[in-house]
Amino acid sequence: MKKFLYPSVSESFGSTLVNVTTDRSAGIKIQHEKEDYIIGHLALSEGKAPHKGINSAPDDLDYQLLLKSGLVIAADYALDKPISLTTGFPHATFNIFKTAASDYISKLETIRQDTRPYGGPGYEDVEVNLERINIIPELFGSIITAREGDMNIRGNMFVVSLGYGTLEFGLCTDNGFIQRTLNSGNGLRYAIDSAMKEMATTHYLGLRTEHQFDQALKNGSITINRKRIDLTEIRKTVMKQYYSNVISPLIQNTWIDEDFNKSSTLILVGGGANYPELVNCFHDEFKGLLKIEIPDDPLTMASTGYCLHSANKRSSPDTLSLGLDIGNAHTCVTILE
Repeated sequence: MKKFLYPSVSESFGSTLVNVTTDRSAGIKIQHEKEDYIIGHLALSEGKAPHKGINSAPDDLDYQLLLKSGLVIAADYALDKPISLTTGFPHATFNIFKTAASDYISKLETIRQDTRPYGGPGYEDVEVNLERINIIPELFGSIITAREGDMNIRGNMFVVSLGYGTLEFGLCTDNGFIQRTLNSGNGLRYAIDSAMKEMATTHYLGLRTEHQFDQALKNGSITINRKRIDLTEIRKTVMKQYYSNVISPLIQNTWIDEDFNKSSTLILVGGGANYPELVNCFHDEFKGLLKIEIPDDPLTMASTGYCLHSANKRSSPDTLSLGLDIGNAHTCVTILE
């Protein structure tokens, strides 16, 4: 499998960019309705206010741009092959968005991109040849990876997805999720917002967007007025607050004692699983009750599951299988040739 991970941000950009990167996935510039947009890494490095709405609908601009960016990357590997695509949405918005997403995707025929940022000759039209479109819940994607991927977990399991915009969790059996155990709440953005407010009491953050500050919090430091400010203590504080105020109460109000007799395994997926401060909170609460499992790459669990689902649904071995996870913080493209 080939995987491409980039920030879920975009910005309109009318200027010319030439040879600013050698990495195609880091030089995505797409023309949408006759206006140019830079996306992902290119938006963070060259843009002034890269952004994305939280839990965007299929008719929102940022969702359409990120969708097109993933299809452009996949087209490089598909060549003339048809594509079997699987993407998805969180449990809270799945039923609301699935039909609109399928309808929009099915109408895509070509995508116009500017190849000059990564050394190409200029604008070109990329043909989109979709054989099959699958829309499934995001948690299902992670479960497919947990069962069919390297983790190879069998039987019942608790799954907690620690996304940027959405927290969601449930208890999954061999027959699917137990509906009563499914719930969702505020994602990591809650902690990011708390950290920004705390920093703003002592430092001027300028015009940084929350996505830019999120990157700094992940790195553990931020540069303000040419001074490097350590963020590790603030990160530790806001992650503990996020767990205590949001995650723990929601789980306590959803899972009952009987549920813990059905499984002794809890899997953490999503970007929050990369924060040790947050993971430790799960260990503290469920010590002696649940074994906490963290995949090697928690950010790509949904996308990998989408790709495996595409492979299972394709009509021919010659079809390229594509998993596209458009997250609130990152977009992940997973390809099985």
